Amino acid sequence: MRILVIGGGGREHAICWALKKSEKVKELYCAPGNAGIAQIAECVPLAVSQFDELTQFAKDASINLVFVGPDDPLADGIVDAFEAAGIPAFGPNKAAAEIEGSKIFMKNLLKKYNIPTAKYETFTDYESALAYLKEQSTPIVIKADGLAAGKGVTVAATLEEAEKALREAMVDKVFGDAGNQIVIEEFLEGQEMSILAFVDGETVKPMVPAQDHKPIFDGDKGPNTGGMGTYTPLPHIEQSIIDDAIVNIIHPTAKAMVSEGRPFRGVLFAGLMITKDGPKTIEFNARMGDPETQVVLPRLKTDLVDIVLAAMNGRLADLDIQWSDEAAVCVVAASEGYPASYPKGRVITGIAGAEAQGALVFHAGTAMKDGNLVTSGGRVLGIVGRGRDIAEARTRAYEAVSVIQFEGKQNRTDIAAKALV
Repeated sequence: MRILVIGGGGREHAICWALKKSEKVKELYCAPGNAGIAQIAECVPLAVSQFDELTQFAKDASINLVFVGPDDPLADGIVDAFEAAGIPAFGPNKAAAEIEGSKIFMKNLLKKYNIPTAKYETFTDYESALAYLKEQSTPIVIKADGLAAGKGVTVAATLEEAEKALREAMVDKVFGDAGNQIVIEEFLEGQEMSILAFVDGETVKPMVPAQDHKPIFDGDKGPNTGGMGTYTPLPHIEQSIIDDAIVNIIHPTAKAMVSEGRPFRGVLFAGLMITKDGPKTIEFNARMGDPETQVVLPRLKTDLVDIVLAAMNGRLADLDIQWSDEAAVCVVAASEGYPASYPKGRVITGIAGAEAQGALVFHAGTAMKDGNLVTSGGRVLGIVGRGRDIAEARTRAYEAVSVIQFEGKQNRTDIAAKALV
């Protein structure tokens, strides 16, 4: 098969790595890719937003299958564009991708079908939102309705902080049109958990659960990021709680999308909070998580191509997907200044040494310049250690992190610490 992956971050590097292991893959392309992906796939210099050019490339290169990584092109209808051109694409169409593209759509869907989530109200008018906010207790959550690169959510500890978040989204437009509508949501207390699932209509095949670390600094301090590290499995969370989330949240959501005439095909990502009342939904994403993918796919034993083809052909229910028992911990090495402005072009060293220790190094924001590997993004690398348990995987991840260097490198030092039980 000739496969094209859309995207250029750490998630797409992990997807390419997993696809490359399949004997069914003859040629692998990635658009636009990055310096790490270029080592295992042919990178195509096209942006994820260039639908016409991407579909034309797919025709010219006789692509058999497209795997879409990021959220923005899914929300904009890239799967519809490929399918209109007669090219099979793995991912939800535009109507189904709205479960991520609009938080208001998602919240209203869950409310309609009695799927557990936080209480909320939605607003299109700043003054009305502000008046409502002043009547609420804190902490409270402010969410921009649209896509905001993982940064459109503020957990406000004080009213002043909440008012600032509301003003930035609705008045200052720091997230552009994504902040035209706002969700104000009750704060849920508990442990977060991410469950990704392969979905084809009402068929749901859950992946192994993972846990993400969003804030930039140790101890979950500082502003939210796209994710500073992940780990799997979750030994400190009972299997009954994981099963509860799958049975009472993910399955009913897939069924609800079918009922709404928006059957979901692709990867459905549930961001969950384990509260005293059981798991509740924080968010749904319409694609694989980043950096959750970097720890989940290394545990996948079944051929990823087989899974994708089964979902595309309505045979997902017949497939028995196998996972390894090993643990995986991913630590993100980021540029200084991230998640605000950050420098680019800083030389990266030590990756070969980290890989020689057995680590997986997935490139997120890298490029080649004058023969050197350099930084080109906020999140630069996802460094994954594997082991018999979280403790061993974590030790190996941090040993690899210490080998890799670039000026201004920042990373959290407490990834997976809470799972050391």
